[in-house]
Amino acid sequence: MNNKQLLRLPTTILLLVSLLGSILTVEAQNRWSRKIKETYYPSSADNSEQPSLVYAPKKVEGKRPLLVALHTWSSDFQQEGGQPLFGDWCIQNDWFMIHPNFRGKNRTPKALGSDLAVADIVSAVEYMKANYPIDEDRIYLCGVSGGGHMSLLMAGRHPEIWAGVSAWCGMTDIQAWWEEKLEDGPERYAKEIEKACGGKPDKDPKVAEQYRLRSPLTYLSKAGTVNLDINDGIDDGRKGNSVPFTHALYAFNRVVAGTDALSQEDIDYLYKTRKIPEHLQSTIKEPVYGRKYPIFRKSTDTCRVTLFKGGHEIIHEAALNWLNLQRKGQPSVWSVEDPIKLR
Repeated sequence: MNNKQLLRLPTTILLLVSLLGSILTVEAQNRWSRKIKETYYPSSADNSEQPSLVYAPKKVEGKRPLLVALHTWSSDFQQEGGQPLFGDWCIQNDWFMIHPNFRGKNRTPKALGSDLAVADIVSAVEYMKANYPIDEDRIYLCGVSGGGHMSLLMAGRHPEIWAGVSAWCGMTDIQAWWEEKLEDGPERYAKEIEKACGGKPDKDPKVAEQYRLRSPLTYLSKAGTVNLDINDGIDDGRKGNSVPFTHALYAFNRVVAGTDALSQEDIDYLYKTRKIPEHLQSTIKEPVYGRKYPIFRKSTDTCRVTLFKGGHEIIHEAALNWLNLQRKGQPSVWSVEDPIKLR
């Protein structure tokens, strides 16, 4: 059909054609590339075969980076939506990628930061190293929401693996989030935590210990050697958003401690008002965040926390461009000067 013929079509039909084209485009963007394959690998925890999605570039010179990308709270290794953007980046830049299951949705004892889930991620890295030319100075970890929770947990439990960890909107204190979901909802998250941890933490000390063991805050004091970028939206924790951004601030405090930590007064003020205390205000230029620009930021040599103009979400280009600059054992490079645009 040529342009003249298109102009003769009724407006309603043109709108429908346009809408259909948009839907098809969105669907294509939200699906994993056919170059990414379902792959099983052995977990060291129980010798089980664990599912994952793997991308391996066919022709590479020398060793290449590995991205371990993590699914969210209510999903598994087949999650689509924004997750395929991780694969798109790796295809575009000749990175290896694994998108592990780590025991699936966070509603069973085997999931939600369990020792099994932790071992599955470690084993995913070992599998990729054993089968592909992985640059061990450029092994990266990234996730949002439940994937942000697990990214922070892995930064604390296995800091020796990662050149960079980019964690977005993650739960850092499981008992605190359980209490928040009971109060503000949706309550189903509290119920899922109870299923995973064996009950309510205020009823049984052994259950409370499970909440503690599955919380990143329990381990983040050991993450000081990891280049760690913690992000959350300034609207997260409000209506329609899942995790109060105070979780990110407390994670930063646990890593850096001492004089670099934020005061409780500043944390309370930030969350109550969503405004930056005068003594913490600064000009932040970070074009890679796009319209979700950073509002607040604090950093040390290896750890940074950012609150951006947004909610419970990840900005893939910001996360992946930052990871691209990190090298194991070297201080973090915080400024993204020449970002790579996701095609």
